[in-house]
Amino acid sequence: MVLERYTVPRLIRERAFIDPEKYLKWYEESVENPDKFWGKHGKRIDWFKPYSKVKNTSFTGKVSIKWFEDGQTNVSYNCIDRHLKTNGDQVAIIWEGDNPYIDKKVTYNELYEHVCRTANVLKKHGVKKGDRVTIYMPMIPEAAYAMLACARIGAVHSVVFGGFSPEALAGRIVDCESTFVITCDEGLRGGKPVPLKDNTDTAIHIAARQHVHVSKVLVVRRTGGKTGWAPGRDLWYHQELATVKAECPPVKMKAEDPLFILYTSGSTGKPKGVLHTTGGYLVYAAMTHEYVFDYHDGDVYWCTADVGWVTGHSYIVYGPLANCATTLMFEGVPNFPDQGRFWEVIDKHKVNIFYTAPTAIRSLMGAGDDFVTRSSRSSLRLLGTVGEPINPEAWEWYYNVVGDKRCPVIDTWWQTETGGHMITPLPGAIDLKPGSATVPFFGIKPELVDNEGKVLEGAADGNLCITDSWPGQMRTVYGDHDRFIQTYFSTYKGKYFTGDGCRRDADGYYWITGRVDDVLNVSGHRLGTAEVESALVSHHLVSEAAVVGYPHPIKGQGIYCYVTLMAGHEGTDTLRQELVKHVRAEIGPIAAPDKIQFAPGLPKTRSGKIMRRILRKIAEDDFGALGDTSTLADPAVVDDLIANRQNSTGGCA
Repeated sequence: MVLERYTVPRLIRERAFIDPEKYLKWYEESVENPDKFWGKHGKRIDWFKPYSKVKNTSFTGKVSIKWFEDGQTNVSYNCIDRHLKTNGDQVAIIWEGDNPYIDKKVTYNELYEHVCRTANVLKKHGVKKGDRVTIYMPMIPEAAYAMLACARIGAVHSVVFGGFSPEALAGRIVDCESTFVITCDEGLRGGKPVPLKDNTDTAIHIAARQHVHVSKVLVVRRTGGKTGWAPGRDLWYHQELATVKAECPPVKMKAEDPLFILYTSGSTGKPKGVLHTTGGYLVYAAMTHEYVFDYHDGDVYWCTADVGWVTGHSYIVYGPLANCATTLMFEGVPNFPDQGRFWEVIDKHKVNIFYTAPTAIRSLMGAGDDFVTRSSRSSLRLLGTVGEPINPEAWEWYYNVVGDKRCPVIDTWWQTETGGHMITPLPGAIDLKPGSATVPFFGIKPELVDNEGKVLEGAADGNLCITDSWPGQMRTVYGDHDRFIQTYFSTYKGKYFTGDGCRRDADGYYWITGRVDDVLNVSGHRLGTAEVESALVSHHLVSEAAVVGYPHPIKGQGIYCYVTLMAGHEGTDTLRQELVKHVRAEIGPIAAPDKIQFAPGLPKTRSGKIMRRILRKIAEDDFGALGDTSTLADPAVVDDLIANRQNSTGGCA
């Protein structure tokens, strides 16, 4: 398809904070004099003790990243207290339940009381500054209260997506040695209960076997469903709130004190605990939220993500609330009760800014235009996408049908590790190209390099690196700084390697082409191939497994598994379904394989390394571009895989 370039509409440009001239001026200062630039913009949040140092960072040697390091602040104070004098009665959170007839509005005054009470419950049960608290919750306001309560008292939260299995939850509890868990009796998704408390109980038993003992579990009653109960350990949230005061002073936190740990998939199999700290993260989350979404007072903003992912941290909770925004939290799913749910919610709450994932857009596009056009959507001013590259066809549908050809589509590229947007249009400043994340945000210095590390100039295809630090950057992998250095700074010395491939066109626009490491992007969620392989191999009939991604019309990438069975066993459709269930139980539904091909052998080099490049080509039906196979120990394996490709994969998920 011929890609059109979309210029900024006049009405958008006239009201936007950033116009083309300001973008160029600010960007130049941000990369040439970052101390001056961020010294000014760091003041967008309130500091108990002002900073005198701005940037103290190094991407070489031991790698050290510090921003505003001698300042003191508190994230919860900035997201709540400082708004109360003038905006206490403004709605902070609109909660839209799974049931379309249930919703709730929480003002900043009410948010203050909820968060203070939750913080006092944590303190009552011995949680103190630096302690790790695991939050395993559905998309209900109490999830935000719990995060902000931790921030208020200096506890470090680790939010685990409610779709993860007990085993995955246990691994995250063990890694950060968390002894306090906040969860729910059950979650609700598409009218179906999710057994969060029962999953938590199972995870706690698994963690105990690894010598990490959870002492308290705070349980929110969401559905009233029956759950197990451990007297002395388990506490009802509503009962505990009644025993504490509605005021809790915020703890003065150093800018580099930890704020949260969020686990993201790595190529080695063990998820990485991405550590974000207090001052720089909040400055960056708040600034990107305001300028990227051109957020103005009175706007209703809706990000459809889950707080279990970084998008929920930065762009449902911390960024919007730091800006005194009205942020919508959605418990449900896009297709319940039907595929018109998103557009009905937009009309119901008069949403102005809508931020969702390409996988949801593709799915809803496949359902047809009628679900969209039966709604008004007249309140919409701006559309955004997050989580993976958006294909131009989906971009055009989003722009033309959902946005009625009047709402800019803000295609944002960033990562759990970056804390906030990195490459993104700014609505009043940057012309749009469908499928391109366009240009870098202030302070971001992207660079494309080839596989040998040679810098590529002009229009080019290469590996995307960032050459200097920014305030929202992760500081370390929790408990493993060597892994931080090895993962992000060893491939190309002195540069942060994103793990993504990228194309830069003749206009200097960036087009993300996908992961170049062993990490999949499935429906906007990162999954390590090694995680899925480990889950498969833990099945008693599986000898070996190799997992690759392949193009999927809805998810972006699907999960394609090559499985070698133990001697004497044959692959059957029944076993395929059993393996899918096994992976779901080990990791969670998001990791369920889409296709499983039983393979007597895998293509390996003489040193025993699996040639994933070849497996990816076979999964993509691209048999003519397998490249050099002369280094394989047994080249005939490839012919067998191709021959068995069509008749042996079977749809799974």
